[in-house]
Amino acid sequence: MIVKSLTVKNFRNHTYLTYEFSRGLNIITGPNAAGKTNVVEATYYLSLARSFRGVEDIDLIQKNKEKAEINATIEEGKINRKFQIILTKDGRQVFINGKPIAKISELAKCFNVVLFEPKDVMLFRGSPKERRNFLDINLSKKSSPYLDYISRYEKVLKERNEILKADKIDPILLETTTEMLIKLSGPIVNYRQMYVKDISDILNKITRALTGEEAVIEIIYKPFVDYDAEFVNRAKEAFKKAEENDFKRKATTIGIHREDFSISLNGRDIAQFGSQGENRMVALALKLSPYFLIEDKDKRPVVVLDDVMSELDQTHRQRLITFLKKLDQVFITATRLEVEGASQYQIKKKQKEVF
Repeated sequence: MIVKSLTVKNFRNHTYLTYEFSRGLNIITGPNAAGKTNVVEATYYLSLARSFRGVEDIDLIQKNKEKAEINATIEEGKINRKFQIILTKDGRQVFINGKPIAKISELAKCFNVVLFEPKDVMLFRGSPKERRNFLDINLSKKSSPYLDYISRYEKVLKERNEILKADKIDPILLETTTEMLIKLSGPIVNYRQMYVKDISDILNKITRALTGEEAVIEIIYKPFVDYDAEFVNRAKEAFKKAEENDFKRKATTIGIHREDFSISLNGRDIAQFGSQGENRMVALALKLSPYFLIEDKDKRPVVVLDDVMSELDQTHRQRLITFLKKLDQVFITATRLEVEGASQYQIKKKQKEVF
């Protein structure tokens, strides 16, 4: 996939900004607070209809403006699609080729982005939720059935938690929702197990390319129950054992929504024993891995690296650039960065001009 053009209006600090982008490396430079990240944030929004910075849509609209707009042309092989997203204080509208889309999941089918941002260096040391999000987002983009399972699971989980919060718990309703959760959990665990195995294979290759070092990296997925022939029975036992704790906490305390995975580097947990540099490079390699799991080359994602170069030494920076040059399209934000053969875009503070 290729972003051929991007135009934003009243988005963050940009009143109006338009770009024609190229294949290969696109480097967006400028001083701090100029709005470099805002440009790639708009690009990312086209994929999931949400910001990667964890803010509400209303926060994306420029102050004192009624609405913001993102327009883009996305190329997928010989297909060109025009995206339009309008953000207002009352909600958002999303159009592809002038037609409104019914589900946000349709965006993921038409545009895919792989993102690395500064906070990802803490991916292995941070909250399990961040690691689950990595699995769920990338699996949802790769597999429509997985997205459906996750969406249905979240609805049933919400129902079960509401039952647990009631003053008097209905045992029949509780049992029914528990059985539904278990039924949906099996395929989700199976998908995650297979995906982690696929990721592990490519992760080692990418890490070696980025670091130049031989290392053995393994992703250790920790399902609440292993997926096999006895999954349903053992899942029922697990939920039964957790029931007392569920009643106490008034929430579902086990399940796929609480799972986690860890990374082993040369046989040791990288979160506990790895250096800051090792955590950064393996996290970067992990975030890039989904790119290579898309078999249809026309559907491979656009890669966005937000302020990744500032913390790398010259050797690792050069290795990363060499690696990125092999990909279809990459966006890099930096205060200063010059790469031979890359397309350069400079943003100045309080930018109002058209590029």
